[in-house]
Amino acid sequence: MENQKIKFHLPDFTIHAKMNLTLLNMIKNAPQYFYDNLEIASFYGAFPPSMWNGGRTVMHRPCDKNVVKSIVNAFNSQGVPLRFTFTNPVLKEEHLKDEFCNMVMEVANNGLNEVIVFSPLLEDYIRNKYPKYKVTSSTCKRILDVSQLSEEMNKDYHIVVLDYDLNNKFDILERIPHREKCEILVNSCCVPGCRFRSEEYEIVGRQQILYCEHLKKHPGKPFDVRNYNDKNITDIKCPSDGNSIFDSKKRSHHVSPEMIINKYLPLGINQFKIEGRTATKLFLIECYMYYLVKPECRDEARFLFLHNLEKNGLIRIDG
Repeated sequence: MENQKIKFHLPDFTIHAKMNLTLLNMIKNAPQYFYDNLEIASFYGAFPPSMWNGGRTVMHRPCDKNVVKSIVNAFNSQGVPLRFTFTNPVLKEEHLKDEFCNMVMEVANNGLNEVIVFSPLLEDYIRNKYPKYKVTSSTCKRILDVSQLSEEMNKDYHIVVLDYDLNNKFDILERIPHREKCEILVNSCCVPGCRFRSEEYEIVGRQQILYCEHLKKHPGKPFDVRNYNDKNITDIKCPSDGNSIFDSKKRSHHVSPEMIINKYLPLGINQFKIEGRTATKLFLIECYMYYLVKPECRDEARFLFLHNLEKNGLIRIDG
């Protein structure tokens, strides 16, 4: 266990690309601040406008092919994979031909990058057309039954991201096979047992498709989902009242760095996901300090990270 890597999957490689590249440089140049055996195993997300994207609606400024190539190269040149969140649960056959998503898959089709899936339709398409990609099973599937989860673990997935409601339920985790493939979402601010979660994923999927179709029909025209009087697209009932690592700590499914070292690693679980694709830089800075940096080094590491971000023009602290 002493040499076991602690693998983190971090958000995201589009709106937080420069911030995360700054983090990689800091880990390389100041490793003394960070936990021993730390590895950034991937950065996950989706280039907008990716119709196959799920989990969070991504409606930022569209990326062209040159931007996609540049970002893929920036992370891959440091040996870090990008992992595409292609977890839209409401895709149909015609969506598989989406020109932008297929372009992204072609550009990043080098054997290093990965994809997270939910839809069996899209999974089959990717496995057949882009077999170089490692495939991850999404937490969006909400698999809570132990026997069903065991079946999922036995399938040909590189990683299976567990539903966060299983966090800290060690009597269940101990019964799962291939625990080296388990990935734990450590900092969810969502309420435990949220009964709207699966419904929200479907609404987010419809929003993503609607946004992408809007761009094709009305390029340059602003998109606002609130203009659509359709509950199937807009009626998200999120009961969460938290949006920081300090809120996350109050949840029963919160996983602390100490638990990672003392509970999860001895179980053979060493893959961990920090959420925050659509979060602010402030949110991610605190999450990174909490999970990646040794407690005694956090103040100094935070100062250095903020200094580097300001120097690179990514945040403004003075004046």
